Amino acid sequence: MIHTLHPPSGQSERLRVFEALRSSRSGEKGAVQGQDLSIRLADGKTVKGLSGVTTPLQIAHNARVKGAVVGRVNGELWELARPLLEDCELQLLGFDSLEGKEVVWRTGACVLGGVMETHFGAQVYREGVSDTGLYCDYQLENRYCVCVCVCPSSSSAVCVSTPSLCTRCGESVGVCLGPLLPHTGFLHSFKMLQVSPVTLPGGAKGEGMLRMMAVSFPGTKERDQWLREQEEARRRDHRRIGKEQELFFFNDVSPGSCFFLPKGAHIYNTLTDFIKSEYRRRGFSEVITPTLYSTSLWERSGHWEHYSENMFTVACKPHTFALKPMNCPAHCVMYEQRVRSWRELPLRWADFGALHRNEHSGALGGLTRVRRFCQDDAHIFCTPEQLEEEITACLEFVRSVYRVFGFTFHCLLSTRPTPCLGEPALWDSAEQQLDRSLQKFGERWELNSGDGAFYGPKIDILIRDAIGRRHQCATIQLDFQLPIRFNLQYVGVDGAAHRPVMVHRAVLGSLERMIAILAENFSGKWPLWLSPAQVMVLPVGTDIERYGRDVSEHHPEAGFMADIDDDHGATLNRKIRSAQLAQYNFIFGQRLFRLHSEVFWSGVFGRCSYCVSEPSVKPYQLYTQTLKA
Repeated sequence: MIHTLHPPSGQSERLRVFEALRSSRSGEKGAVQGQDLSIRLADGKTVKGLSGVTTPLQIAHNARVKGAVVGRVNGELWELARPLLEDCELQLLGFDSLEGKEVVWRTGACVLGGVMETHFGAQVYREGVSDTGLYCDYQLENRYCVCVCVCPSSSSAVCVSTPSLCTRCGESVGVCLGPLLPHTGFLHSFKMLQVSPVTLPGGAKGEGMLRMMAVSFPGTKERDQWLREQEEARRRDHRRIGKEQELFFFNDVSPGSCFFLPKGAHIYNTLTDFIKSEYRRRGFSEVITPTLYSTSLWERSGHWEHYSENMFTVACKPHTFALKPMNCPAHCVMYEQRVRSWRELPLRWADFGALHRNEHSGALGGLTRVRRFCQDDAHIFCTPEQLEEEITACLEFVRSVYRVFGFTFHCLLSTRPTPCLGEPALWDSAEQQLDRSLQKFGERWELNSGDGAFYGPKIDILIRDAIGRRHQCATIQLDFQLPIRFNLQYVGVDGAAHRPVMVHRAVLGSLERMIAILAENFSGKWPLWLSPAQVMVLPVGTDIERYGRDVSEHHPEAGFMADIDDDHGATLNRKIRSAQLAQYNFIFGQRLFRLHSEVFWSGVFGRCSYCVSEPSVKPYQLYTQTLKA
């Protein structure tokens, strides 16, 4: 039974303000009501409409487009019930898109917050969406947990918004930071996930504050698909794979920091070696920088003011030091050690140093969010004239690496936010160069207006894994501010001092997070070049065991990993099954030993050592060709 309480104090005033805002907004600013519109749809068809009258919802209904939950008008997200204003291109997005999920979950969060406030008298502090669903932070006076049942068809629970400003759900009013569904009739399914205490910034727990997490869906089809995806994700969970394959583990003696076992370290080092081999081909030089720095460095870079709560500090009177959470200030210190000439640029410095970030304990999750990690981090110092070419080269680098793993991807061009630092002309030039580089690149990309960093625009690359999930790993970030803060200069052709442009660049991103993504993408079946379990040798009988050991010992000499199962008490079938469950790429049995001579193992294998540009393809081909020889 749900008991309805009187509206919390101040709610009536919020309702009054909301209705006043709603009634005062008779039309969009600058819109001419009733003017003929031409609307181009994603399939190339053009339909007619009236400005201030026709909505994406009407167009979806007339075009018999099912499952639309939000529109994109000239690249901007647009609520289905919001009238169109001018000639435009319209995309209708469903729950299967990232934007569509966010709209459905954001609406669900509004409903959940409204129910908690109006039916249970809770004080709602915050509601929103994450990568995995929706949440609502609240506090109850009597501090009992509640199981909420939401009836989307209830006429008392209707969401009405003014875009990106204020939303009303029934008698509850709150702030909304993005588009919503037209009304709660678009929500047909709601699933609770968990209730847990809220961890505030700084690691403290909010007194009596709880976070309720859930997911909402526009229909039972989407819910069932989500449940199947969750089951598949659980089956592929990198934490389970890491434990079963003895790759890594975590321990409370160092929370949020991973212990990599030999097989996990093999994957880690192979990925690092792969990127380093690409660095040599692409003109990057590796540098090594300290881990611990005086806070004066972070004050100079600006990180102390904005990021200090996420840094681990060490007091050593009379000074305070901090473990580095990123490499860029150290690279600026290296650059300024002497006068630089235009002839030296571009400088491309790569750094695999350990980074530490004081993530909240509630945010930690396997390898995807840790406190100690490494990145394939690099910074490029170049002239403004070299920038476009450097960005294009970085994009090609990303494509060549992701092609190895079989990832499809698309790019987001994130432009200046408000507020931002730097001259408008500098932002214009940088954004135009990024735009031209993406045009030349030829891969799919989208404009992500206003989502750049305050110090420069960026390109984020989103990959799609084997089960359709998106991950943001690679990034190419322009920085106008660090060169100014560190007064970095180079002597130009004209003999005058000029300011270089700094590019922050990562391809894999965090190696820890990439290993988690790869483990789940491959479902623990690692490709040969990356696998920590490449070959299992299965001798049968004591007469062949010595030869089997010789075979296994030749593999490491040739750059391959091989193990031998010499358990005399196990049958051949049992050994084969064990090797299969351990995801070995090749299993060698007794017959194979007698077909191949010692020349085979020591000679041909010597040519298969890892030194190729596309490791997921070439070693496998060489290996299988050798086996067939």
